[in-house]
Amino acid sequence: MDNAGSRPGPVRILGIDPGSLHTGYGLIDMDGNRAVHVAHGQVTTQAGELSDKLRQIFRGINSVIGEFSPDECAVEKVFMYRNADSALKLGQSRGAAITACAELDLPVFEYTANQVKQATVGKGHAEKTQVQYMVKVLLCLNGVPQADAADALAVALCHGHSRENISRLKEIATARQGYSQ
Repeated sequence: MDNAGSRPGPVRILGIDPGSLHTGYGLIDMDGNRAVHVAHGQVTTQAGELSDKLRQIFRGINSVIGEFSPDECAVEKVFMYRNADSALKLGQSRGAAITACAELDLPVFEYTANQVKQATVGKGHAEKTQVQYMVKVLLCLNGVPQADAADALAVALCHGHSRENISRLKEIATARQGYSQ
């Protein structure tokens, strides 16, 4: 996270919740600890071969990046619960989304589902409906976003708060160095 907290002023963050059928995206502008909603939605893939779905995810995220010009990207990490095949497909979808970000030289940051839930709801094992509700509240949205988009906004919020904390820690470290000299 070396790039986090390096630029003063608002930072546009793209959050991504990868999936082989629906990849959620959410964009926020973060200025200090203040988050402002920019956009959210999902890239929905059509039926077909996995390679076609991955291409659709790549192109969809690439299009979102082109339209909204984020400064940083945050993606939820994959975890394997029961089904290895689902985890592999999720990992491949995640790879397509990350590649779209990397292709455009966006710094990519990764967070576990528990970190995202902790940052938005206050507990790491929150239900999806709790995440959706808190995203609505934290970003002052008129309605509850669809689950994939809400998760993506939650990832963006998690990164926004994490980068703010990192910035504060850097300021403290710099102040301590100046004080000890």
